[in-house]
Amino acid sequence: MSDMAKNLILWLIIVVIFMSFMQSFGYKNSNNHKIAYSTFIYELNNNQIEEAQIYKDKITVFKKNGRKYITTIPMHDNKLLDILLEKKVKILGAKPEDPSIFTSIFISWFPMILLIGVWIFFMKQIQGNGKGAMSFGKSKARMLSEDKIKITFSDVAGCDEAKEEVKELVEYLREPIKFQKLGGKIPKGILMIGPPGTGKTLLAKAIAGEAKVPFFSISGSDFVEMFVGVGASRVRDMFNQAKNTAPCIIFIDEIDAVGRQRGSGLGGGHDEREQTLNQMLVEMDGFEENESVIVIAATNRPDVLDPALLRSGRFDRQVIVDLPDIIGREKILKIHMKKVPISKDVNALLIARGTPGFSGADLSNLVNEAALYAAKNNKRLVSMNEFEKAKDKVIMGTERRSMVITDEQKECTAYHEAGHVIVGRLVPEHDPVHKVTIIPRGRALGITFFIPKNDIISISRQKLESQISTLYGGRLAEEIIYGLKKISTGSSNDIKIATSIARNMVTKWGFSEKLGPLLYTEEESEIFINKSLSKNKNISNETSCLIDKEIKNIIEKNYLRAKKLLIKNIKILHSMKDALIKYETLDSIQIDKLMNNNISKNFKKIIKKSKKENNKKIKK
Repeated sequence: MSDMAKNLILWLIIVVIFMSFMQSFGYKNSNNHKIAYSTFIYELNNNQIEEAQIYKDKITVFKKNGRKYITTIPMHDNKLLDILLEKKVKILGAKPEDPSIFTSIFISWFPMILLIGVWIFFMKQIQGNGKGAMSFGKSKARMLSEDKIKITFSDVAGCDEAKEEVKELVEYLREPIKFQKLGGKIPKGILMIGPPGTGKTLLAKAIAGEAKVPFFSISGSDFVEMFVGVGASRVRDMFNQAKNTAPCIIFIDEIDAVGRQRGSGLGGGHDEREQTLNQMLVEMDGFEENESVIVIAATNRPDVLDPALLRSGRFDRQVIVDLPDIIGREKILKIHMKKVPISKDVNALLIARGTPGFSGADLSNLVNEAALYAAKNNKRLVSMNEFEKAKDKVIMGTERRSMVITDEQKECTAYHEAGHVIVGRLVPEHDPVHKVTIIPRGRALGITFFIPKNDIISISRQKLESQISTLYGGRLAEEIIYGLKKISTGSSNDIKIATSIARNMVTKWGFSEKLGPLLYTEEESEIFINKSLSKNKNISNETSCLIDKEIKNIIEKNYLRAKKLLIKNIKILHSMKDALIKYETLDSIQIDKLMNNNISKNFKKIIKKSKKENNKKIKK
């Protein structure tokens, strides 16, 4: 039964009790017995009545033999008093019986009691678990005791350097005297910086789990309210709770919600976020010492944080939790695979090689999707086939086989994707092709997926230009086959990405000979709130025109290169189109065979042979 139903039943019982109480102290009716009015008239006419007490429509009748009874006067009997006087019956006017003192008090105070009860009822509903209107300035931090945190460093993988940096926190929380003897002080604040899903929150929990100390968890947005001063009150309350349970850890997720640089927003110094930030700065490094309270915060936007928050004595240590490399991805996959029944053919290293740029959260989702595929097919173990399907789904989106596509659209899509593949294979320093498909996935009618051999740290100019050529390969294949008038809109996203790369080459990375190695664009944190400023104030109109010309030159140069490559390999373009229409999906081995055989008649044998080789490769 819900709390609402329990409260309603309770109030119903209270109302019934009050009504019974009111009834018990109400007017007291005598235990006299009631007689019909006709009987009363008969006895009156026979001179058997001695006295009659009249009150409203009731008559208490006293007979000459000492008996008495009550009867009710009919509405239209106006001659009763005359008859009573004629028969010489003593007539009395009965005074109504006064209610008891308890009844009087209850009647006068009952509306007020009812209003107070209703107010208490609704206030309890609003407050919930004591976190409502009456506790507006209380902290919303959720406390986890040391017994509830089961996560340790063994559950965290892919960020070995970050783990090493925070291990001394665990040693300090376990043995603070060891550091205090030499005058050492542990950092008061640890700021974890990294992309979303890399395990910042998990690493903070692992620190608390290893140190066996209480763990307070709160989001930066939990401090912010529309009323000024509430956030600061919550910060004070949170640190007071932490001091009472010290040593402990306070974890603030997404601290950029409240720790943004002061003076950059609206409202000036009276802004609620600034008041909250000021209180946090004082609590972390003010007059009072909080040596046993360690604050860990996480953000993926350190550039917007206030400098006072990052100075020594507050968040003076920054731990980078970056995307995992191939070894880290393999370790993360093995941790998540422990919770799933895995087949013997599953190779975690092979999956890690095919998932560059995946975060820990992405890899967790990958394992979960593979388990769902296996469960859908009533399998007991999750095999490599399910992992391949799950990887394609996570990277390229869900297949939309129910989508109705005409033969002309299918052929156009096949030429488009074949153009991407051929140019990507022939330009220098481009990532190898992993798979190409013309099965609609997500919003795309077809997808060509490239996977780098190694994790990418920096990109050369030659590789960027190769990416631009490959992006235009699909549009150029349509142009060569169908002509300029029949080019489809399927390359809109390719044009967008290619233009963005070319613009960054000119304005950020200094790859333009005419403009030189200078920065011609503003970072996101430097853009003003007023969005009407469409261009950088520091760039003249002449320089802006030159930037546009340089971007166009880079695009045209790589556009022409891709066109020449496709015209030169037109036979491969036709044969790959036929293979895609026939089989819909081609992997890297099949693509290699097609690129090395220019005769389209042999592509059936090539596909069958490549499938066998691919299966042998997976088994190895």
